[in-house]
Amino acid sequence: MEWGILVIVILLVLISYVIVQETRAQMHWRGLIEGGDLDAMRTLIEDEVEHWHTARVPRGTPALLWHGVQTVELIDVAEKAARLNCSAEGEYSLVAGRRIETSSALDEAKKITMKLAEMAFYDIPNVKLDRVQIDVYTAFRDQRGHAETCCILSTLAQRADIEHLDWEQTPADEFIGITGGKYAAEGSGTIQAIEPLPWQEDAARRT
Repeated sequence: MEWGILVIVILLVLISYVIVQETRAQMHWRGLIEGGDLDAMRTLIEDEVEHWHTARVPRGTPALLWHGVQTVELIDVAEKAARLNCSAEGEYSLVAGRRIETSSALDEAKKITMKLAEMAFYDIPNVKLDRVQIDVYTAFRDQRGHAETCCILSTLAQRADIEHLDWEQTPADEFIGITGGKYAAEGSGTIQAIEPLPWQEDAARRT
């Protein structure tokens, strides 16, 4: 019985040590972020982005939406801000032997932007962003079939604008309207390439 108690005590000590070390590590990262260390912020965001790349599709999340999330890349960081880009593809279904587009690349880009904004604001440990810019790209083909990747949606989401948003009930179109997402589409629904929004931190560095 004494040996059993000893084993339990040792396990409790080891668990306590792990918890203390993890707590110290978290406090260390938080201190760096609060001190404005952009290298630390980049490291933490890149680690979380890598996790998104390999994570399984969450229950209830459409596979095409999650595929778009998994294309995300970190482009730049600034104080309490990050710039991301990703890719979007249209969704097609087979109807009477024909492939019919059921959701355009722009429709999917809006959904991906909303999902990434939520994840960027709330899922990155020890990082609290105030702004996140998300640029979504898709492939355009010329008459010769050559593909060129261009931006079709650029959005600067600010925490203050979406702080009380109902993420489950708000449609992606409404989210893009709230955040002022930039895109272009003809009346026929044809998507046009756009220039991404200027990254505000680039302008700040030049002044």
